[in-house]
Amino acid sequence: MKYKSIAVFLLTATAGPAVAGPIGYAICQTGCNGIAVACYSAAGFTFGVAAPAAPPAIIACNAALGACMAACALVALGPTP
Repeated sequence: MKYKSIAVFLLTATAGPAVAGPIGYAICQTGCNGIAVACYSAAGFTFGVAAPAAPPAIIACNAALGACMAACALVALGPTP
């Protein structure tokens, strides 16, 4: 029993830092999508509905959404405080 307690202590003492993981990533993506919906609405379009040709405002919204989603990858990989 004593050896098991020592083994558990050593495993927890040498464990690496926790990361935000999928929940932090999902929260970040939800925020990005909320901003994209607001951007589309401000441009007079509905998010998720395909248009025959994308106007410049929608292209800018998509570029901002892509940058936000890329930043979410850092959230998923960053340490949890």
